[in-house]
Amino acid sequence: MLQNFVIPDLYPAAPELFIALMACVILLVDLTLSQAQRWVTSLLTMLTLIGCAAITYNTMDGQSVLTFGNMFVDDLLSDFLKMMLYITVISVLVYSRGYMVARGLDKGEYYVLVLFATLGMMVMISAAHLLSVYIGLELLSLSLYALVAIDRDSSRATEAAMKYFILGALASGLLLYGMSMIYGATGTLEIGGIAQSIAQGVAYKKVLVFGLIFLVSGIAFKLGVVPFHMWIPDVYHGAPTAITLFIASAPKLAAFAMTLRLLVYGLFELAEHWQTMLMIMAVLSIGLGNLAAIAQTNIKRMLAYSAISHMGFMLLALMSGVVAGDRHFMINAYSSAMYYVVAYVLMSLGSFGMILLLSRSGYEAENLEDFKGLNQRSPWFAAVMMVLMLSMAGIPFFIGFFAKFSVLLAAVDAGYVGIAVAAVMFSLVGAFYYLRVVKLMYFDAPTDAAPIQAGLDMRVLLSANGIAVALFGVFPQTIMSLCTYTLVRSM
Repeated sequence: MLQNFVIPDLYPAAPELFIALMACVILLVDLTLSQAQRWVTSLLTMLTLIGCAAITYNTMDGQSVLTFGNMFVDDLLSDFLKMMLYITVISVLVYSRGYMVARGLDKGEYYVLVLFATLGMMVMISAAHLLSVYIGLELLSLSLYALVAIDRDSSRATEAAMKYFILGALASGLLLYGMSMIYGATGTLEIGGIAQSIAQGVAYKKVLVFGLIFLVSGIAFKLGVVPFHMWIPDVYHGAPTAITLFIASAPKLAAFAMTLRLLVYGLFELAEHWQTMLMIMAVLSIGLGNLAAIAQTNIKRMLAYSAISHMGFMLLALMSGVVAGDRHFMINAYSSAMYYVVAYVLMSLGSFGMILLLSRSGYEAENLEDFKGLNQRSPWFAAVMMVLMLSMAGIPFFIGFFAKFSVLLAAVDAGYVGIAVAAVMFSLVGAFYYLRVVKLMYFDAPTDAAPIQAGLDMRVLLSANGIAVALFGVFPQTIMSLCTYTLVRSM
């Protein structure tokens, strides 16, 4: 048996191997450090992510390469999403640094868990096999469960972690059961092999569709869309804000990649079935997310319901790729979905970064009232928050507007005019709770006149984040063209 063993090509998976090695090294190094030296762990984590970005850039040749027995793929899609992932995680660490230090949560396990969660997302992004999808997903999920409960003295965080763990285990079971049904119907776990088996007509159709239902249910939970959204508000509210920032941003990139790999790359021939499921979830998510957000007084819960509606828009783009067997809508629809995810991650980073900016030792700025009179305390950061809120509402001319516009255009082109109109109407409803934050900042008297304290790194990054949301709204074609090119070269 050993004589037949072929050593896999490790080069395409070099970033994953590097981050796994460095996570173990950082775990050991951290044991030798005192609390005052914890900055070393933070610095090593940042350097690890920068190193991963350098390795990914050097291995980026535009070719699709399979390795590890066709379980892992390195293509332009994975390279682009990983680069976005590194930028996102580095931003999360910068935003979170002061918050975690002030609460005594700046521990070595925090950085190690973030790295292992990032590794899980990288594996999900490059998964070409159902087994590697599941391994990456579970590595991410287990790391997130621990991160939510990292503040062991907080009963709210512990409760949120327990809810997340129980519902996450149920969703993982649904996903695994769906995968087993698909394996039974096609005889293979390779995503490419599944697509080939279905195209050749050798797959058992009834079992395949049955497995697809469970697979889509598992995907829906990870995206946090209706009716698998129950965990989102509680986890966003209960977790420390720095962890909420992480959950609200980076995993969306990996979840999008997983959805694209499984449904488009693997089960494309069943598009008529999964598009109907995505259509129902998209409409319900956009509607319920926007309506429920209006009633929230806690901005973390408000942004949680907002996230549900935003993921509904992403599904709206994914369901518009094929119409009555006509595939010429594919690239436009799927690139719009990808653009929307990138835009949402950028907006989500800034929004939660503002909450972290206003939070200080012993005080959580997570209620809407905490934003009252922000313009009097800091006109610049009030302007940044206004840009972020207007962008999330889809008001011109910010990146959020063009993200929504591209998705609605894809839906209309595919013939879903009624659904596009409903999405616009619900977005108008959703504009209320975003504009409410702007009203509080500019027209209400501040309840807290304390000066805003934050490190230079956080102030610079938050400013850059707000400027990026504005600039990519003025020049939206930059990212849209990149998303389109990436998908064309990877499909």
